[in-house]
Amino acid sequence: MKILVFGAGRMGFGAAFDLLVNSPSVEKVILADSDPAVLERTFARLNSLIGPEAKNRIERVQLDASDQNEVVRWFAEVDAVISCVNYWFNAGLARAAIIAGCNFCDLGGNNTIVDEELSLDKQALEAGINIIPDCGLAPGMVSILAVSAASEFDGLESIKIRVGGLPQDPKPPLDYQLTFAVEGLINEYIEPARIIRDGKILQVESMTEIEEVHFEGFEPLEAFQTSGGTSTLINTFAGKLHSLDYKTIRYRGHCEKFKTMIDLGLCSSNPISLDGNQIKPRKFFASLLERNLPADEPDVVLVRVEARGNRDGKTGQSRLDIVDRFDTETGLSAMMRTTAFPASIIAQQMAQGKTKRRGAVPQELAISVDEFLSELERRNIRIKRSFQTLDSN
Repeated sequence: MKILVFGAGRMGFGAAFDLLVNSPSVEKVILADSDPAVLERTFARLNSLIGPEAKNRIERVQLDASDQNEVVRWFAEVDAVISCVNYWFNAGLARAAIIAGCNFCDLGGNNTIVDEELSLDKQALEAGINIIPDCGLAPGMVSILAVSAASEFDGLESIKIRVGGLPQDPKPPLDYQLTFAVEGLINEYIEPARIIRDGKILQVESMTEIEEVHFEGFEPLEAFQTSGGTSTLINTFAGKLHSLDYKTIRYRGHCEKFKTMIDLGLCSSNPISLDGNQIKPRKFFASLLERNLPADEPDVVLVRVEARGNRDGKTGQSRLDIVDRFDTETGLSAMMRTTAFPASIIAQQMAQGKTKRRGAVPQELAISVDEFLSELERRNIRIKRSFQTLDSN
């Protein structure tokens, strides 16, 4: 099979690496990006890591996501596309995939764009392909973990999802480093979070409802509401449980510091006049974050999915934990492994015709849970499972 990875940044590098190193059935990988410098840098890095045989399986192409004719032409050459570009391109790329007749998945992160992609279900069915948005970490892999945890119960009460990408050596002022695009970070911090509470679908303000979270070997951490993480799970589980929410994990104090900057207007996209010039605070702030926050240092990704419900007449809790660390041998960050590898797995399943149905569909309804989790384990992304009986009814 042939797969195109669109976007040669951190996650594009991770996806291409997985396709070349962990995926023997992939015959060809096309790495595409609009920036020739980024493309050449990532291409050279891949070539330094992969073996001689794998080098014959990779090709690079300069491609602009806004040039639909060229996008369709290249999409028509492959069986599946993994979009690792900024989320606002994904709806247009999904339409291009339908025209080209190739399967398409992306890393998602924006509810409005995801809804637009899923509205293409009829066209995707007619084209005989899959459009599956939100296939990274969160939204993404955690959706399949949630389905796995929920499947242990006869009657489901709640699902809690807690996820964080953290530097192993946190540094002030934010005790955070950039592990993915800064625009995505700001987006999940300022847009409302969709949750289910008291059986109703609601929106709550992001960066609120802070709670303490504990992982073995770590100091107490904090988790707070952010947007995008629940994604399509809200509709998938609507009417089936009492509560469902997603919170982002950070070192303690991060939320309060960043929320202050949001409240000061630094994440606003409304232009302001400064010394006779019109500037957007968000664009300026994003540039400052990129200039001043560390990036690409050793990291760790923490994932916890908890489902509570009834089984055999008793109330119980199922927990799935992942602690994944920076890979010193390959230089892949934990965020690359837990974001790009899941997207690669799903792209391959689409290309091989292994999905449960065609069309534009959420991954939790399209992907075989057992096979997906088995592929994670094969890539040394370890899932620790536990079950606790809480009381009897």
